[in-house]
Amino acid sequence: MRVGIVILPEDRWWAAEPKWRAAEEYGFDHAWTYDHLGWRTLVDSPWFSAVPTLGAAAMVTSRIRLGTFVASPNFRHPVPFMRELVTLDDLADGRFVLGVGAGGVGYDTGVLGEPEISTRQRTDRFAEFVEALDGLLRIDRYDHEGDFYTARGARNLPGPVQRPRLPFLVAANGPRTMRVAAGFGAGWVTTGRPAERQDDWWDSVAELAKTFDEVLERAGRDRADVHRYLSLDAAPVFSLSSTEAFADAAGRAGELGFTDIVVHWPRSGTPYQGREAVLEQVVEEQLPALQER
Repeated sequence: MRVGIVILPEDRWWAAEPKWRAAEEYGFDHAWTYDHLGWRTLVDSPWFSAVPTLGAAAMVTSRIRLGTFVASPNFRHPVPFMRELVTLDDLADGRFVLGVGAGGVGYDTGVLGEPEISTRQRTDRFAEFVEALDGLLRIDRYDHEGDFYTARGARNLPGPVQRPRLPFLVAANGPRTMRVAAGFGAGWVTTGRPAERQDDWWDSVAELAKTFDEVLERAGRDRADVHRYLSLDAAPVFSLSSTEAFADAAGRAGELGFTDIVVHWPRSGTPYQGREAVLEQVVEEQLPALQER
């Protein structure tokens, strides 16, 4: 099982850099940051942009895979975003993974004054966004004419380091977005469904994993071809609240067939409130054993 960690883009670089270096030194397989203009309860707090943050992280690491957790169409057009992704994959020398999701309502759309769209429209836009990015990253002089985006002879030279394009990790909790994951994803990531009880959350994760199996089968994709990521901290209990909590979560994820789990760097306040001492203990006592499985 591979283990990743999310580092929120909230610290000035002098404080953030040691975390990105440590993520690699600790032996995590992948490290991520959020891609928002502002996020939930932290919208009134310091917040930095994901793309330059990941570019800086690429410069202070050499092995760990880096990615967005996750980017969305809420404030992005696929053509300029493609250029940023090509640049990130170059800076990371082929270590970049694009985590992408449909996006929701909130500050990212409200700050731009955009009219609210329905869940169905948001899903339609997401499917087109992923399809357009796939073409833009693979094909030079790419044309796209859709309901939400247009590209005319879009150039992508020199293209990504990874060929035919960098991998997509597609966030999906519903059947339609799961079909996008089955069609374009090297990986699928889920947050489960909102729940107040830990067991109820795990039941939802099991249900979603079963649904994704069915979607893969209908799409004609081998289950082994798509890595399965679980965001552990969408659960009611923070995964790094204790070493016991992490061990339990990792074990249950493995039983459900997840190949990758993702935790969050502990913060001094909510969300993801915890102690770095627990992170260090997990790294020392549990991470090596998990990665040997």
